[in-house]
Amino acid sequence: QPQYQQYGAVRSLNTSRGLLKYILLNIITLGIYSLVFFSGISEDINVIARMDGKKTMHYCLMFFIIGPLTLGIGYLVWYHNISSRMGNELIRRGIMYQFGAVDFWLWYILGSFILIGPFVYIHKLAKASALLAIDYNTKGN
Repeated sequence: QPQYQQYGAVRSLNTSRGLLKYILLNIITLGIYSLVFFSGISEDINVIARMDGKKTMHYCLMFFIIGPLTLGIGYLVWYHNISSRMGNELIRRGIMYQFGAVDFWLWYILGSFILIGPFVYIHKLAKASALLAIDYNTKGN
């Protein structure tokens, strides 16, 4: 009997995310680009890491409904979970880049006190996303 295995990517994922692009497009679009940025990352991680059996909530659902209903706690949980999931996928794929939930708590939350921390987190998130997308686009699963 024939065996069916998927070798390539289902679709080509975005590999051009970066901090400078995030900042500039957020300024131009008056903050709307951040919805596009995080929505894309949430969709991409669901495609890339589907082997782990988890599903990341779409960012728009979290931003407009869950976050406000939970008085902001939903945001913390969502960022923690997506950072952790991306870190686990980097390890599973053998990509030598350190990223995970610790980066969210250290850079985004505690780093807010030095003002530059959230930018470092966005940079690390964008780089991890791009590395995962490049690996997925070339290897697939």
